[in-house]
Amino acid sequence: MTGVRAGLRSAYSLMYGTRSPADICARAISYGARAVSICDRDNLYGLHAIVEAAREAGLKPIIGSELSVGGGQPAGDGKGGRVFAFVRNRAGFSRLCECLSAAKAAVTAGESGGFDLVSALQGDAAGLVLATDSPYVLASLAGRVPSLYAAVTPSSVSAVREARRLGLPLLAVDDATFLDPEDRATHAALRAMALGKTVGNLAEGDIACGGAPGAPDGGLFLPSADFERRLRSWPEALAATAELATLCPFDTVFDGFVFPEYRAESGGSPADELRSRVISGAERRYGELSDAVMGRIDYELDIIGRKGFAPYFLVMDDIVAMASRTCGRGSGAASIVAYSLGITNVDPIAYNLYFERFLTLSRPDPPDIDVDFAWDERPGLMRAVIERFGADRCARVANHNMFRPRSAFRETAKAYGFADGEISRRERALAGHGDGGGIVDPPWDEILAVARRIEGLPKGLSMHCGGLVIAPGPIRRYAPVERSAEGFPLLAWEKEGAEAAGLVKLDLLGNRSLAVIRDALANLRDEGIDIDETLWRPADDTETVAALARGDSIGVFYIESPAMRQLQKKTGAGDFDHIVIHSSMIRPAANKLIAEYVRRLKGATWEPLHPRLEGILDETYGIVCYQEDVSKVAIALAGFDEDQADRLRKVISKKAGAAKLAEYRDRFFGGCKLNGVDAATTETAWDMLLSFDGYSFCKPHSASYAMVSFQSAWLRVHYPAAFMAAVLANQGGYYRPQAYVSEARRAVPSSPA
Repeated sequence: MTGVRAGLRSAYSLMYGTRSPADICARAISYGARAVSICDRDNLYGLHAIVEAAREAGLKPIIGSELSVGGGQPAGDGKGGRVFAFVRNRAGFSRLCECLSAAKAAVTAGESGGFDLVSALQGDAAGLVLATDSPYVLASLAGRVPSLYAAVTPSSVSAVREARRLGLPLLAVDDATFLDPEDRATHAALRAMALGKTVGNLAEGDIACGGAPGAPDGGLFLPSADFERRLRSWPEALAATAELATLCPFDTVFDGFVFPEYRAESGGSPADELRSRVISGAERRYGELSDAVMGRIDYELDIIGRKGFAPYFLVMDDIVAMASRTCGRGSGAASIVAYSLGITNVDPIAYNLYFERFLTLSRPDPPDIDVDFAWDERPGLMRAVIERFGADRCARVANHNMFRPRSAFRETAKAYGFADGEISRRERALAGHGDGGGIVDPPWDEILAVARRIEGLPKGLSMHCGGLVIAPGPIRRYAPVERSAEGFPLLAWEKEGAEAAGLVKLDLLGNRSLAVIRDALANLRDEGIDIDETLWRPADDTETVAALARGDSIGVFYIESPAMRQLQKKTGAGDFDHIVIHSSMIRPAANKLIAEYVRRLKGATWEPLHPRLEGILDETYGIVCYQEDVSKVAIALAGFDEDQADRLRKVISKKAGAAKLAEYRDRFFGGCKLNGVDAATTETAWDMLLSFDGYSFCKPHSASYAMVSFQSAWLRVHYPAAFMAAVLANQGGYYRPQAYVSEARRAVPSSPA
């Protein structure tokens, strides 16, 4: 047995493949495989999902892709086909990324024949193992690339004759799209959607056939015994495939973090440049630098320098300097380095912000600071950043859009030829009868079955609202890149995939309230009122604090919703510290905790949930409020180390799968038991941690938002006309425009007639 299955297609062959990488890997394991290469058509969209699925299944992943030549179909002159490219090493991965990027660029430019894959591979195929069943490609590449095979498949051995003529070795390739026969109907529906046809009007060339039109099991992933029996006449092909895992040891893209290259004007190192800027910025923020401030700066710079993160902070500093006003947020707002540079605006010492939630020497995470910009400035800013750091080195991060239940049903029905009106009628009927039992007749039974199978499958790419990566060299050597609908260079991967590859993502996001503050201050300047922002301390203003304590905050950033205003009224606490707490605590799963929090804030006595939590949650009255509280509780009760505790936080806040959550629950309960924590207390603590469920903030993030809230609230209290005009000019916030007009009439005294 080969033990290696190669040339499989997953659902990341968009609108073509029918199964997830996890499904394919599970089937491969059941067939006795030890390694698998999922080669999606002309892309690496699913690379990280494939690698993760393979490893979780106990398989060695072999990175590869199926590349089209001349449109993929054999042309009249025979100059067409496909090449399976398997990655041997880092150089091969970079070369594959470059080829995929060039092919996408040609398609975007309307030049489907503008990229000649054969010529590209003739010029450089280092680090790749290539296999093709195209006689034209074999003849063109023979003797010109270092590792070339003729591909034979269960449905086609047409390349054998050319291989013999050229003296090339054979490689057995599955060339499989389906796990089960019913996947063909799913595939047909996807192809109809992609081509704007109906299932009944698909041509033979529109659908997969595994290399042999009409073959009864063409494209089917066969059990190993059947696969080997089909190719028993070519044992050398099976033997070569068995060696593929050895030939291609490269199975992880991550090779350390990828930072932009930064050359300081001073000519010094990035670390020296960063220290110089931080000291200058800290003097502007604090005046004379105390021992406490210098100690914190030295501590952070030591960690940043030892981890090689200085270029990240310098790049972020340059970007923030391009904008009118910003709000740096997320865990990075706990950094005095970020505060001194002006990337963030909350003093981490004054507000006791926990730097270790952001960076430690032991945690493997890169720095991650989300920065908000005025919403109407962000598009221009993004283009300026790309121009500043090089269009060939920058790319926006993608979103992988998936089929949702409703879109899966409607698009499948359209693929079967039904019009919108009939689909809507059937949709309403099904909604009234649960799963449609008793009312589903042909072909709606098949439509429903297909729709359920495509739910959750990827359907296309869009652009992440603010994610950007900057590489130290051409980005196409680090990842496949294409062009977004908006004209930006676009990574093939979503944010998790980019991070898994070590590409450090910069989050440059839009915020309407920053534009509101900007415009309100501009309105005041037009009236001769100039607010000196170096002396502006909205959080210290007693009138502003009182207004927030009353819940008088319509139009005020982040704290204008009915739920938040109700919480403000219940607590009567409008000071900065409590606004920070409330903006993190106000989450869907925390209603019981909020009621207890209000009771304690009003003076009710309380004790820590367990003596081990003594002093840890005092500032929030013993209630878990911030993301870092999850880590603190796990360390105190269950004995987790900082890295384990942070992983637990991620599992909870990112809504990881049930299996992973169950694994961490067992660890938590086991650790609590070892530390003598009783079962009832452990259960209560676990339930409190689960209330986060992806909605809460870390304290630095809440503090950053609270600062913007106070700036908004101060303007509303003292200059309501200028503030409300700016709110309306920037299209409002939580409420409709009429609500803001009414609030403006209430807040602004009428002028005398």
